[in-house]
Amino acid sequence: MEPAYKLSRRKFLQAAMVMAAATGSGVGCSGARTPWRFLTVDEARTLAALCDQIIPPDEDPGAAWAGVVNYIDRQLCGPLDHLRRSYRQGIAAVNQSSRMLYGSAFAELAAARQVDLLTLMEQGRAPAEAWKQIASAEFFDLLVEQTMQGFYGDPRHGGNREGTSWKMLGVPYPPIRGRLHFDVSKQ
Repeated sequence: MEPAYKLSRRKFLQAAMVMAAATGSGVGCSGARTPWRFLTVDEARTLAALCDQIIPPDEDPGAAWAGVVNYIDRQLCGPLDHLRRSYRQGIAAVNQSSRMLYGSAFAELAAARQVDLLTLMEQGRAPAEAWKQIASAEFFDLLVEQTMQGFYGDPRHGGNREGTSWKMLGVPYPPIRGRLHFDVSKQ
């Protein structure tokens, strides 16, 4: 039986080259050679330091360990993709402000300096030259909101690793819908 469509080696190689080129041409949320979908490694490092100042580790894990950066990264490639520019500009402005004020990138600063810069951002008093694209207070508010969501939300969204915040609060893992209405153990 003769195949319905004959594909020459030349056509196959042309198609394979087109597919290979198309695979690597995605912008933003691609499967690049980093563990992140949207963030660069440096952006993720800065974001981890920022989030750990909002929910710092103490006797319980902080935001970075709980996977808040992973949560934010996943959301930026999904339902919150409209915030990509805000994060790119905000993280860049944080590092620019940090270098202007303290001579180092934010993640390299001592914790007290990081808190000082976050306080300036919250008050809208961070160096204006660094914050031309997004207001520092606006980025600070966004960061706090997203950090809280990633830390306290459902782990299936990429944050709250191992139910960290729920364990910290003494809250059991929420039951699956329908589980309260039907006793599945008797089936």
